Amino acid sequence: MNIIENPNPSEWSDILKRPTQTVNDIETTVNEIFEDVKRHGDAAVAKYTSIFDGVSLENSLVSEAEIEVATNQVSEDLKTAIKKAFSNIERFHAAQKTSRVEVETTNGVKCWQEKRGIEKIGLYIPGGTAPLFSTVLMLAIPAKIAGCKEIVLCTPPNASGKIANEILFAAQLCGVSKIVKVGGIQAIAALTFGTETIPQVYKIFGPGNQFVTVAKQLATKFGVAIDMPAGPSELLVYADDSGNASYVASDLLSQAEHGADSQVILVSTSKGFITDVSAALSSQIEQLPRRDIAKKAIANSKLILVENESIALNLINAYAPEHFIICSANESVFINGVQNAGSVFIGNYTPESAGDYASGTNHTLPTNGFSRAYSGVNLDSFSKSITFQKITAEGLLELGPVIEAMAAAEGLQAHKNAVSLRLNDLKN
Repeated sequence: MNIIENPNPSEWSDILKRPTQTVNDIETTVNEIFEDVKRHGDAAVAKYTSIFDGVSLENSLVSEAEIEVATNQVSEDLKTAIKKAFSNIERFHAAQKTSRVEVETTNGVKCWQEKRGIEKIGLYIPGGTAPLFSTVLMLAIPAKIAGCKEIVLCTPPNASGKIANEILFAAQLCGVSKIVKVGGIQAIAALTFGTETIPQVYKIFGPGNQFVTVAKQLATKFGVAIDMPAGPSELLVYADDSGNASYVASDLLSQAEHGADSQVILVSTSKGFITDVSAALSSQIEQLPRRDIAKKAIANSKLILVENESIALNLINAYAPEHFIICSANESVFINGVQNAGSVFIGNYTPESAGDYASGTNHTLPTNGFSRAYSGVNLDSFSKSITFQKITAEGLLELGPVIEAMAAAEGLQAHKNAVSLRLNDLKN
């Protein structure tokens, strides 16, 4: 990792740049595939599955028999672990439910808000080198709690045309409506337009590589909502001498092994601690089965020494990390001061892996600095708020003149008339 000492704030933008391609590098490919899927449906999807995943499928839909076989092949220990994670995630997201909000703004004028689950949603579950069955839990559990009626899950098949047993088990556990063996750009396009076998949805959720991220953004041009621009994983750790260098190194590597385009950063006020972490990284990375991937990500990563906590906090907020770990003797400074982060992990005994799997919070989070404006996935992500109002005759008599005056001032006579006609009847 590159060690950078006391960089000038004018250099932060370049130092904190993500190792991602620009949209222009990717957008042409995404547009071509979207147009092909829009025109040719399942045939186009099958073509790109063959090209990108190296497998030709007679039927991309997962059958009940396949789910049963897969479930039987998942070990009982892992099933127990998944069910425990399920319970924690369900508990945390169920607690986010809000009741109807009702206010009488004026005598006889009652306004209220109710939430409704989005009827049709698509879940994108990355496959690739590490099928993320944990993401199934993170997305399908709140979807069910929110009351989404149709949940369509897309995930790429392996070279044998199969989906990881754990993904199928988790999907069945969560009550997913339909599972489709399709990944990448073609999956997002199919969910956007609908095909002969893949339903069109109203909102698409889930992380992915840069191509999937751009595809999701393109989907919004066709009236389909997305959770957020969630691209390659990233982690920023702030740690001082109260931290444990071995723990911090393990956290950095836990994100680096996601993919070559992941990024991890350590910010510290202690040069000695940075040296210790660097040594621990070099030792631990050699023990990892995915060390080749991790090494590529580490090459894009940084160890940054700053003079004090105030500078550290400003740098962290400028970066706006997806995951932010605090290992500080003054942790409250960072807890209270962080403005831009997807999810925060506090203390030496709170690894980021806990949020990835089983503590209860959601791991689908904004990357590439989008935590400046986006939240991570939560229960509200799967619903929309509808406002209602009911006005009595007495209420309109009181509020009507206000509406008339405002409509007349804006030159919208029909708006004024809609009130005046009623007021005239009530007064006569």
